[in-house]
Amino acid sequence: MSEIILEAKNINKFFTDPIRIQVLNNINFSINKGEFVSLTGKSGCGKSTLLYILSTMDTDYDGILWIDQMEMPKKNEPLLAKVRNEKIGFVFQFHYLLNEFNVLNNVMLPGLKLKKYSTEEVEHKAMEKLKILGISHLALKKANQVSGGEKQRVAIARALINDPLIIMGDEPTGNLDKKNSDLVFDIFNELSSEYHQTLLIVTHDPSFAERTHRIIHMVDGKIDN
Repeated sequence: MSEIILEAKNINKFFTDPIRIQVLNNINFSINKGEFVSLTGKSGCGKSTLLYILSTMDTDYDGILWIDQMEMPKKNEPLLAKVRNEKIGFVFQFHYLLNEFNVLNNVMLPGLKLKKYSTEEVEHKAMEKLKILGISHLALKKANQVSGGEKQRVAIARALINDPLIIMGDEPTGNLDKKNSDLVFDIFNELSSEYHQTLLIVTHDPSFAERTHRIIHMVDGKIDN
């Protein structure tokens, strides 16, 4: 039996400024461990809004969200912050690396914040993630000294540092050329197939989406299946 990592049930979302508009309509789906799922749809269909809810960063919604078989609260920010740091890895369109730090230190940051391992252990884990992504040779370079494609790989390593249950990506290839987009896809695919990493990736790129295990396509705030 497959292990469900994330489940959304009857998720509805309204914007009320200046008038009440429904932006998510009765969203229901689940994601199993090791699945590589893409979330697609035209701009304005609700993809990013849904991702913010699934990542617990937006709690102003109706419905129920489970992560790791635990119902997510709407009001307990310390617990939600703990869930985000321990169970979710984030990869965005822009890498958000700190230029004053080297690559290794950037990858270590969420691990140090978690305070679960010693600095030496976090450094070892960070190097292991860089090795998996083929960029361990960049460890001591400043973040602004590596290429755009390399920066996104550093961002993926950073997302992996706390061994999250699920990686969530918001257009992680949106700023990359085809060669680097394909490289990021191959990394995600390897993480899923070899390391059983669960991934949910918002993308506008149909060639990226069609190679994932499953596509969740959204139209006007609804899942179009």
